[in-house]
Amino acid sequence: MTDGTNGAGPTLLLRGLRKAYADVQAVDGVDLEVARGECFGLLGPNGAGKTTTIEICEGLTAPDEGTVELLGLNWRTGAHELSQRIGVQLQETQFPEKLTVEETLSLFRSFYRRGISVEESVRTAQLEEKRRSRVGGLSGGQKQRLAMACALVGDPELLFLDEPTTGLDPQARRHLWDLVDELKQAGRTIILTTHYMEEAERLCDRVAIMDHGRVIALGTPQQLIATVGGEDIVEFAVNSSEPGSHHPVRGVVDTARLTEIPGVQSHRVDAALHQLSVTELHTSVPRIFAALRAQGLHLSEFRTHSATLEDVFVRLTGRNLRDE
Repeated sequence: MTDGTNGAGPTLLLRGLRKAYADVQAVDGVDLEVARGECFGLLGPNGAGKTTTIEICEGLTAPDEGTVELLGLNWRTGAHELSQRIGVQLQETQFPEKLTVEETLSLFRSFYRRGISVEESVRTAQLEEKRRSRVGGLSGGQKQRLAMACALVGDPELLFLDEPTTGLDPQARRHLWDLVDELKQAGRTIILTTHYMEEAERLCDRVAIMDHGRVIALGTPQQLIATVGGEDIVEFAVNSSEPGSHHPVRGVVDTARLTEIPGVQSHRVDAALHQLSVTELHTSVPRIFAALRAQGLHLSEFRTHSATLEDVFVRLTGRNLRDE
């Protein structure tokens, strides 16, 4: 495999990237660098600008402003070379339904000067049993694996995966995660967009969280989760009626008494659900219970979870990753 970064430069470099559609600023001044061999995630809700950013990187959309370099090249002067050295899996790929899996991969392989064999592509996508099946008869997960195989058939140095697991059942999603893991181990550079926080935490070395066309946070998943301020999130709802009452009355929480509890880092309310970021769950929870009892409040909901990228996004924007 040739060294497209000439040794030290980033595999992907974006500077001042902007793109508008009518009066909507889809991408608004994005700066990013992705190192060779890195799995880099773009995370955010639909409409955040992820797909537009990726389409500009892939050469499918021209930016209004900014610099785009891939493997030390740009689309204005190096389009032919780049098309041979990158792989792309779009959000949705339409294949000729009458072709078999083997025929589809043979077609895509013919587009590249070099690459991997059809046999290896079939094996990589775990489609051995479907190699002679027509594409129209494949399940959603099998079509996604075929799309991944088509993106890999040219043996790309840089691979773009745009929401590759959207709409898949949990088992199909896990299969694709395993495949991305194998690609990471092989040293490929991967750019992944997703609105599944678990996917980003599981696969990505670093992530950029986007909202309204801008990068609002950048770092490893662990670094970003640490910015929440606590290791765990406590969520609860309360009312001032006894449990089991036919006419529950929503309770009013004295939030100052909660945030005074040692280990409680922050508090917010979302649709009557209180969320506390805490550092020591085992000592904080009994004190939270006691503080609520002292206010004459009864729990109608209570749960805890480890802090996630979802919590990072909520802290930064006040809404959830999958809100549209």
